[in-house]
Amino acid sequence: MNLLVPLAALLGIEFDSITERVRNAVILNAVMALFGLLGLVFLLVAGFLAVAEQLGGIYAALIFGGGFLLLTLAVYLGSLIGKGRRRHEVAEKRRSSETSAFVTTAAITALPVLLKSPLVLKLGLPAAAIAAFLLTRGGSDTTDE
Repeated sequence: MNLLVPLAALLGIEFDSITERVRNAVILNAVMALFGLLGLVFLLVAGFLAVAEQLGGIYAALIFGGGFLLLTLAVYLGSLIGKGRRRHEVAEKRRSSETSAFVTTAAITALPVLLKSPLVLKLGLPAAAIAAFLLTRGGSDTTDE
């Protein structure tokens, strides 16, 4: 931390003002979250009292308890679905990188054998140069009109 303050000052960054702004933002967001949570609690109590007045205290408690258990189950199932999707995406990314590594290794391994062929030297090297040029240029021949 002792190194960051002089480095930040050298770069023209006022470290104290940044930490002050971050601290103020954290405090402000914590206060807003607290008041939002209190508002939610009072809305739940008001809803419970309204249902209790209509159906009775026991039935209101059963309805609210069952509703919250259903919400808990829905959030749990959503997290399992999300975890499965993330696991699938990681597996796809790994499979793609392994495939590209395999293709690259095969191409590098076959390159010395292919370079001994006179046909590859006459046709393959210019084609590879043109392909590399098109890949680095973006590969599109269309112009913006």
